[in-house]
Amino acid sequence: MASDTELVLFTAHREALAKYTYFLLTAAGAGIALSVNQTRGAALAWSQIPLAIAVVCWGASFFCGVLHLEYVNASNYDNLELLRVQAGGHPMAGTHPQKIEIGLNVLIEELEKKGSKAAAFGRSQFFLIIAGAVSYVVWHVLEMYLRTGTIALV
Repeated sequence: MASDTELVLFTAHREALAKYTYFLLTAAGAGIALSVNQTRGAALAWSQIPLAIAVVCWGASFFCGVLHLEYVNASNYDNLELLRVQAGGHPMAGTHPQKIEIGLNVLIEELEKKGSKAAAFGRSQFFLIIAGAVSYVVWHVLEMYLRTGTIALV
């Protein structure tokens, strides 16, 4: 069983990760809302392709963030089940040693799969929000150029 210090550190890490994920979800939603607001009443034009790419990236980032949270929550449930099996209190395994061993192996395998997927979706959430921001800046600079017809380097 984990010590009190380990439990406090795990809880702090988990809370920080959740806050980070929700921050990125909020940023993706805000980016989409900003794009919609800035193009209200504008006619469709080829110059808006970078903005469309930004919105798609932010939408995909949001989707990946939600899936990340789903896999983290599923992993938390599997962790709880793992503790119940280890303690001999799970209704399917009880205190039977072979059933406990099988249950532990199955749950550990599931935790590894879900952990890998959660990590992959978390990384994708981050990279997609950055790709959306870069595409948004490209769109903004392109729109500035199209309005003025020049690029001032000074």
